[in-house]
Amino acid sequence: MTATTDHTCGLTRDRLDTLLTAVCDQAGLPSAGAELIKFTNNAVFRLPHAPVVVRIAGSTAARVTLPTVVRVARWLAHHDFPAVRLLPGVEQPIRVDDQLATLWTYIPEVGPRPGGADLATLLQRLHTLPHPRHSLPPWQPMNQIRRRLAEPEDLSPDDHAFLLDECDELEDQLGTLRYVLPPGVIHGDAFLGNVIAGPDGPALCDFDSTTIGPREWDLTPVAVGSLRMNYPVNEHLALAERYGFDVITWEGFPVLWRLRELKLVTSVLPILRSNPSVRSQWRPGIAASRPMTRTSAGNRTAKERRAACTISAVGADSAREITADFSKYEPSSENIEADISMVTPGRVKAPVSP
Repeated sequence: MTATTDHTCGLTRDRLDTLLTAVCDQAGLPSAGAELIKFTNNAVFRLPHAPVVVRIAGSTAARVTLPTVVRVARWLAHHDFPAVRLLPGVEQPIRVDDQLATLWTYIPEVGPRPGGADLATLLQRLHTLPHPRHSLPPWQPMNQIRRRLAEPEDLSPDDHAFLLDECDELEDQLGTLRYVLPPGVIHGDAFLGNVIAGPDGPALCDFDSTTIGPREWDLTPVAVGSLRMNYPVNEHLALAERYGFDVITWEGFPVLWRLRELKLVTSVLPILRSNPSVRSQWRPGIAASRPMTRTSAGNRTAKERRAACTISAVGADSAREITADFSKYEPSSENIEADISMVTPGRVKAPVSP
């Protein structure tokens, strides 16, 4: 479906409002009073007068994946998989000039805060689903990162060169990995920020990175978060126990750790100028990533990495009570994706669908 509106460069707030109005007009939905609840790789709005979330692709990298996102969402719905659902009755994605958008049924955050075991259960089920009839792209993480580096906002030449060097080194290292789990469909960005505490239980969202690839990658984000951040609850241990595989003990994990760091740092490059709140968090993140991408993942043995997770898990039961109110955080325009918070320490607000 296609609508038209005046084209301007950059997704400023005025531009986003114009796009939102055009998308909603095409779908026959009121856009007045819509709340911008997230703006990173995608601008996500919640409509006040209908249980609908509008997701506008915020970069070329995000637009490239949207047709796959739609196919994956329909495939998951066909298998009754617990995930966000596309809004029925609307041809998707919706095109507005050179922009693409999708509409989703809103899932209220009313359940208990999902944990590592919940994510492991979702991943186990995802990894055992029959392959979709339509083809999914192969896992090529460096392509996505390089696309982001091709359209950065306000990135210094020095930072740009550093990130390109990281891409080259990581690409070589990825080619040498020997995976132990069978490959197949992967979510591609499996961290707890992409699990919604819905009324019917945890539901998975955000399929921008869904591909055919190594299952070890789906187990990496929570592991990296547990090793890098001083979270009060170590969710990696619960995830590893429920899934039946501890990716931290695998010899190739340091490479995937480094890849995760690089993806976090580059995830918002296309909107650094458009979203000042992201920019303020990104600068400390890139500064911290320079030593960490080269040393933190490689200087620990598997035993040391496992021990680090175990130590940080002490007192997890009592910490769960202290942090039980995480699920009550209210979404707002300042709700930066938890990806950025893994690079720059801070409180992570609960995710909103999708």
